[in-house]
Amino acid sequence: MAGNQDTTRILLGHVSGAHGIKGEVVIHSYTAAAEDIAAYGPLSDESGTRHFELKGARATGKGVVARIIGVNDRNAAEALKGTALYVDRAKLPAPATGAFYHSDLIGLAAVDAGGAALGEVIAVHNFGAGDLIEIRMPGRKDTALVPFTDAFVPEVDLAAGRVVIAPVPGLLD
Repeated sequence: MAGNQDTTRILLGHVSGAHGIKGEVVIHSYTAAAEDIAAYGPLSDESGTRHFELKGARATGKGVVARIIGVNDRNAAEALKGTALYVDRAKLPAPATGAFYHSDLIGLAAVDAGGAALGEVIAVHNFGAGDLIEIRMPGRKDTALVPFTDAFVPEVDLAAGRVVIAPVPGLLD
């Protein structure tokens, strides 16, 4: 199956800054309920070498504010700004029927209803109005953003490593 370069770990958020003087951090969480980022146990950085245990996570208007065990002052918290936070895939529940982890979609072939290749899913974005899949088309420098809805993506077949894209006039021409 095509897919993400590392399907054993899932990105759950990133440290966006420090909060206060006692070492708390602000986390931009990608979980459905923001504070659930702390519910899966220790998180790790992108390389998987550093581990972070969150304590006292609470959702605020700025993001999730939490203490990372071992981080005791503002300078240490600020040093973590930009750190991506991952969890082992096995700690997450299986997605509901018709739902997908973004990492499962990245790397899938994008095809039309007849099976003709259109490109490859290289990213999933959400700018506030719903998920979009980004498709890189062969031989082109630009990419296309397709709304990730049943109307535009009527089929996702993880086992076959593909998504079917409905015709979008002018988008993939």
